[in-house]
Amino acid sequence: MLAFELRRHLSLPLLFVLVSACSNIGSEVPELPVAQVPGDGSHAALVDFFSEWREFEAPEFDGQVPDYSPASMARQAAELPMWIARLSAFDIGQWTISEQIDWHIMRAEMNGLSFDHAVRQPWNRDPAFYITIYAAQSDVPAHEGSEHHGSLDLWTFERPFSDTDLTFITDRIAAVPMLLEQARGNLAASNARDLWMAGLRSFRGQSADLRAFADEVKGQNGALDEVTAAAIAASDAFHDWLEAEADAKTGTSGIGKENYTWYMRNVHLVPFSWEEQVTMMRRELARAHSSLRLEEHRNRDLPELKRIQTSTEFDRRMNAEVDEYLRFLEEEEIHAVFDWMDPALRAVNGQFTPAEPGEIRNFFNEVNYRDPLVMRTHMHHWIELARPPALGVSQLRITPLLYNIWDARSEGLATGVEEMMMHAGLFDGRPRSRELVWIMLAQRAARALSGLYLHGNDFEMEEAVEYAMRWTPRGWLPDGALVRGEQHLYLRQPGYGTSYLSGKIQIEELLAERALQIQDEFTIGSFFDDFFESGIIPTVLVRWEMTGERDPILDGPLGYR
Repeated sequence: MLAFELRRHLSLPLLFVLVSACSNIGSEVPELPVAQVPGDGSHAALVDFFSEWREFEAPEFDGQVPDYSPASMARQAAELPMWIARLSAFDIGQWTISEQIDWHIMRAEMNGLSFDHAVRQPWNRDPAFYITIYAAQSDVPAHEGSEHHGSLDLWTFERPFSDTDLTFITDRIAAVPMLLEQARGNLAASNARDLWMAGLRSFRGQSADLRAFADEVKGQNGALDEVTAAAIAASDAFHDWLEAEADAKTGTSGIGKENYTWYMRNVHLVPFSWEEQVTMMRRELARAHSSLRLEEHRNRDLPELKRIQTSTEFDRRMNAEVDEYLRFLEEEEIHAVFDWMDPALRAVNGQFTPAEPGEIRNFFNEVNYRDPLVMRTHMHHWIELARPPALGVSQLRITPLLYNIWDARSEGLATGVEEMMMHAGLFDGRPRSRELVWIMLAQRAARALSGLYLHGNDFEMEEAVEYAMRWTPRGWLPDGALVRGEQHLYLRQPGYGTSYLSGKIQIEELLAERALQIQDEFTIGSFFDDFFESGIIPTVLVRWEMTGERDPILDGPLGYR
């Protein structure tokens, strides 16, 4: 089929490199131990095994403090091959495609932990791994980037707190000083300079979030006030320790090109190598800039878009564009529209932020304040998060996948629909809004290339920041604050920086392949409705379920060997 042929052609030049890399790795690791298949070897047994696996994947706890000490991680690494062997013992040849997909989800997660022990080791290299406080919800299924297992999502608790919630929150915050004391020992040998320096910003953020929370709950509970003050002091002290040790950190932070390729293919199930993604992102960057210039030429006699100027106008426009986007999806039969989608979108309209004339806001606000409808497409994220699971979907798909394995599927859809809806006619009456779509695409491609070059150890952080700023149109990324945070995430989580566009490209390939496969029966509405049924899992698995075509990367290894 079209997608496979394109992928096979792109992959051939790198075949020798991949085989050599896997062979070298394999020579250093013993064969998997012999293991009995869990339960009766059925799909139901796999679902039970998944729950056991998730318990094993978490480290041991001392109270509310997860243990990432060398001894604890060495024990987990020593036991992991047996878990891999138990998964390998399943005979899935006669299972349905959907059941086999669940097995491959577990394979990807086990590969993720195996890779973490061998290469990433976030508990030893990444100070931001030890962030505990998350004050706001992400627009994707789980936290972006690596996190420790004792984190605290403050946004999930209803106010006022129940007695049970208050106890849990107090205990989790009380664990912060002990965790950060452990982190000093775990991180002491790290020489990953860019990760180390970016950790300073992460802990300034944690201190700010804790101070805001302290103000919110002040006087409501003495124990909570006390532990929050102690957590603030510990976070400030940890920041100061990172700063004091920074000059001694001189090494690279990227995982390297061959490791990046292995991780993409065997953990995130993205069928593109590091080199292929560089080529793809360069093409998307050039396409975005050239398309923008052509749009600007076509619109040269039209007035420029003006930014929203008042809070009243902001609220009116946001609500109007939610109405317009949902109307378009329904009337143009893009996909089924349900009542729960409206509040999901409207809940993230945000609030007006004033700016001086000529002052540049956050990049995406420069888009949002010119035409909110453009960003409503990307807010498809919140439709996804609010979507009830399809009937019969297993626990493996309902539970957010570890290691951000969902990134290319989740970010790829939200980014892909921006351009797809433009081509479907959403902005036909708003020609200058089409320019905003190309500007966003250019920014995504520029930052993706920066992230790739960071992991390839061709760039250091400030080079990555400068590159993304320079290639973002109209100077809408002027100070690097946004892109530094983005590049930090992409460095911490290989694949995330390219996921917006590598994911978009996979969905476009699948759309083309499915249309060729079923010919006159194909409709955009049926395509997206079927696409959503599979859940937020890698698109190669969605493709297998939708078309029956199994991607060759699913024949990859079980375990980083």
